[in-house]
Amino acid sequence: MAITLLVVLVQDIPLGSYLVRVERDRLATSLERDAFLLSGRARQLLETGGPAPETVAAAVRDYGRASGARVVVVDRAGTAVATSDDDQSATGASYLSRPEISAALAGQITSGQRHSDTLGFDLVYVTVPVLSGENITGAVRLTYPASVVDDRVSGQLRVMWAVAGTTVLLAGLLAYVMAGAVTRRIKRLQKATELLAEGNLATRTEEEQGPPELRTLARSFNQMADRLEHLLQQQRGFASDASHQLRTPLTGLRLRLENAVDAVGNDPEGARVMVADSLEETYRLQRIIDGLLLLSRADSRQVDRKDVDLSEIARNRVEQWEALAEESGVRTVLDAVPEARVTAMPGAAEQIIDNLIDNALAVAPQDSEIRLVVRPDGASGGYELHVLDDGPGLSAEDRHRAFNRFWRGQSTSEGSGLGLAIVKQLAEASGAAASLEARTGGPGLDARVTFKAAPAPERNFDHRRNPTIPQKSTTARTADAP
Repeated sequence: MAITLLVVLVQDIPLGSYLVRVERDRLATSLERDAFLLSGRARQLLETGGPAPETVAAAVRDYGRASGARVVVVDRAGTAVATSDDDQSATGASYLSRPEISAALAGQITSGQRHSDTLGFDLVYVTVPVLSGENITGAVRLTYPASVVDDRVSGQLRVMWAVAGTTVLLAGLLAYVMAGAVTRRIKRLQKATELLAEGNLATRTEEEQGPPELRTLARSFNQMADRLEHLLQQQRGFASDASHQLRTPLTGLRLRLENAVDAVGNDPEGARVMVADSLEETYRLQRIIDGLLLLSRADSRQVDRKDVDLSEIARNRVEQWEALAEESGVRTVLDAVPEARVTAMPGAAEQIIDNLIDNALAVAPQDSEIRLVVRPDGASGGYELHVLDDGPGLSAEDRHRAFNRFWRGQSTSEGSGLGLAIVKQLAEASGAAASLEARTGGPGLDARVTFKAAPAPERNFDHRRNPTIPQKSTTARTADAP
């Protein structure tokens, strides 16, 4: 409101001065025009001399009554021959001492404002000569009290200031309403922030009320609250899962070590076996801890995704697992397109393939094969990774639960139960989707991860040179239907 008042003052003060000047100029122009009209009617009277006929005197009086101006018509000697006074007492008086009369009789048109000693107040006047051909036969003077002009100007200024005051009042009222609306939204957002700081993670604020800036702020607040609630739930879940899953192996490890201590003197061989079992239990603990830490990092970080070749990664991982698979009597087969550019979290594709192959080896019978397939996905435009085994498979309910942390199927008691949970979390962090399906055409399981295709690289062609046109690559054979 203060700014609006300042703007109005800065604008209206110069405007008021301008209106005063314009009103005075307009009045002077109007008086000058009327004076010339009266001089035209008085010209014949002044040419012949003598007292003014009644028609001229009546016209002068009528104009005076209608306009409020005082009219004096003088002859070439400066003597009044007609006035707008009702009693005509001023007729015959000499006005030659008035400077504006003298100037008009000299042929000048004068206007301005001066103080009248006779009347005792300021006058606004216009005086014009009465011409008969090239001769000056007299003059006509119109005068107004300056207070009349000031009253007219003051009236216009009052209207202008009334409009200005109304503008300021309406602006203040509108500002109060708008500020109240904004303040209420800010207070609600402040209250939501305080509730969130006190631990009420379900606190949210309205996103569709208020100006655009507050809507954006409310959306940002809700996103922050969602993210904070998600992170805290993950931390609580991590602590709960870790405490539950680590309790059993730690208890078993403690018992084995206590028994080993007791058996050292009496049964050295039994003590050695107990220590070996304890060492194996520590390996299990390490796997559980590594898996939990990997899940925690994937859950809590927003990482940049990179452009990777899924086919090349699959080839490298098959080579690394090939020796271990042969020891278990299982063959590894890769069926991949020459190149599959996808976006993924750094290292995620490698760990996804490793966990899927590890799970497949745990259930694959001897003389079977584990098939890795990398092929385009027609539905999404990305690429599919399939890891197919010849194991016993899972029911529909177990396939749905298999991605839960620490879930282990009945077909195996080994492992930490974190492999598929890690696969799902890494896939989501990479913008991919993981699922388990029954293998088509036989026993086994189809572990599928669908990645998004990487953006096509931009090629800048220089037409001044002979660019090499990239050739289409030949797609490898399509994998068997899973």
